[in-house]
Amino acid sequence: MSAATPAHAESAVDILSAEKTYPDGTQALLPVDLRIAPGEFVTLLGPSGCGKSTLLKMVAGLLEPSDGRLLLWRKPVAQLAETGKKMAFVFQAPTLMPWATVQANVRLPLDLAGVPRAEADGRVADALALVGLSRFAGALPRQLSGGMQMRVSIARGLVVQPDLLLMDEPFGALDEITRHKLDAELLDLWQKKGLTVIFVTHSIHEAVFLSTRVVMMAARPGRVVEELHIDAPYPRGDDFMVSTEFAGYARQLQDSLLRASATQFAPEEVQP
Repeated sequence: MSAATPAHAESAVDILSAEKTYPDGTQALLPVDLRIAPGEFVTLLGPSGCGKSTLLKMVAGLLEPSDGRLLLWRKPVAQLAETGKKMAFVFQAPTLMPWATVQANVRLPLDLAGVPRAEADGRVADALALVGLSRFAGALPRQLSGGMQMRVSIARGLVVQPDLLLMDEPFGALDEITRHKLDAELLDLWQKKGLTVIFVTHSIHEAVFLSTRVVMMAARPGRVVEELHIDAPYPRGDDFMVSTEFAGYARQLQDSLLRASATQFAPEEVQP
């Protein structure tokens, strides 16, 4: 396992001893320290209940940490607008408005922000083109496959022109063929747009294929236990997935996941 991003590097995300304890006393996350540089594709991996989604929601400002700080481009999350940067969140399910067209669903964040309709429609058209759905702007969600609905959700994130894209197991419910296709498309978008991505998954193979760095988390309570840099060059295609290099990274992550799954604190070890 390799070291984290160097302390002197410019950072897009700084997680500084951030932890989460719920009102009932459940400690969801021990203090987490993590730095993510602009342009990184960082994947959070670990067993169920390790706090991957909790940590992602804290970065997004959807959950407040019980202690510690989270900074985006050296500013508190609530002050992101002062940095001139933008953030988007893609959830596990597409969460589309069933009565609205694809175009209206993608335009929603721009409507909420008061962006003039002419500008908004242009940005929607660009976002739909990026995810290959230009022909489906007038369709309703029920007329689309699961993979296409997920593309709509990604387009809705891209339409705000984000610098930071947070994705919480967006392809977990899809079949393997569709999932791999969307993984490849996501990498293409990441490179084209120069995004910083934090991606949550349960899939070791997805983590190896996508990431510049994989952060392994353990549960009971959640915490970061190991990291692995994936040094394979981009673009990554089918040849990479059947290579000995890919298999080596997957084996390292499998071993790390087994260690993370076997590791837990005794109750007295988590008392303040």
